Amino acid sequence: MTPTQPITAPRADVAASPRNGVSTRFGFALAIVAQILMMTGASAPSPFYPVLAHDIGFEAIVITAIFAVYAVALLLTLLTAGSLSDHVGRRPVVIAGFVLLAGSMLLFWHADSIGLLVLARIVQGIASGLLLSALSAAVLDFAPPARPATAALWNALAPGIGLAVGALLSGIALDVAGEPLLDVFAPLSGVYIVLALLFFFVPETAPRTPGVWASLSFRLSIPVNIRADFWRAAPAVIAGWATGGLFLSLGANIVHEELGGGAHIWQGLAVAVLAGSGALTAFVMRRRTPRTITIFGTSALAAGTALSLVALALGSLPAYLVAAGVTGMGFGTAFSGVVASLAPRIPATQRADTFAVIFLLAYLAFGVPAVIAGMLVGVVGLAAVCVGYGIGVISLALVALVLRGRRAE
Repeated sequence: MTPTQPITAPRADVAASPRNGVSTRFGFALAIVAQILMMTGASAPSPFYPVLAHDIGFEAIVITAIFAVYAVALLLTLLTAGSLSDHVGRRPVVIAGFVLLAGSMLLFWHADSIGLLVLARIVQGIASGLLLSALSAAVLDFAPPARPATAALWNALAPGIGLAVGALLSGIALDVAGEPLLDVFAPLSGVYIVLALLFFFVPETAPRTPGVWASLSFRLSIPVNIRADFWRAAPAVIAGWATGGLFLSLGANIVHEELGGGAHIWQGLAVAVLAGSGALTAFVMRRRTPRTITIFGTSALAAGTALSLVALALGSLPAYLVAAGVTGMGFGTAFSGVVASLAPRIPATQRADTFAVIFLLAYLAFGVPAVIAGMLVGVVGLAAVCVGYGIGVISLALVALVLRGRRAE
């Protein structure tokens, strides 16, 4: 299969002068930091769910429903506006996304009812849907031409870093802060406004192109040259993000109810270990081939999930955190291997559209299984749900391992 033009080829309008070169480096760093901070906000609410459930009064099914409306709003936004930045430019889409994200943090700050929590998650989902594809494409646009793998690496690392930071900070705040909702969500709101302002100072990398209104219709578009490889990689993406969805929706409940982790730091730490070990492992393995990374990732996902089931059976929190670390190694590398194998062959004019589809699949896996799990908790119990969920993830990871192992680089 012949690769398309490299996605990190320098643009004439961006790299034409030393000043533009500085602006390009600033844009690259800002887009990466923005991705990390966006995902920090995505995981920050997770440790709060058991507390809010107690204070407001709702069950596990409501927790996963609140979690799910975020995924649904994000998916609908990706379906309709995922390629918007390919037509109107990266900057206006990113700026609008961060203003909306700041608004969602303000709603979390004042959340005292299920309705406000749902509204906060819907607004956050819309904002994240706008930002995911636009920021991923911006990282590719600004990436150093001499290091073509750098953009794919950071697009894979940023979600894990952000998820780890958000969950850990919220867990700590719940244990030590007098007003944790204020101390977590007010600063995040301010940070997102600052990011929106900073994007006024980076060069635009996606000139206006016709078809903006047509791009807002529901569609799924993957370039023909990577379509077959995308579907072969799908089980790896689903297994990894389904694992992340369980940790972010019911992870705090699992640690508290099944493993006796009463302190909020333990509940946040489980998510942080999962996401942080994933980002660290993806970085360590960055020079490996995409095939090697994906094979390692799917193997670690299967092994770590199996270990987590053993830890749950033993009721051991330390063993569960170790298992979360192994699972996280797979969570990070399975996705980064997929991104690294696909990103260099995405045509420059289809970057936002393609990343919209990649994240569409990821967030379907992120949200749908978690909602089903939440529905089943009241029927069969949390422990039984964890076992069934784990078996599903192990099966998908093994399928992905076989599919990638059979195909040469």
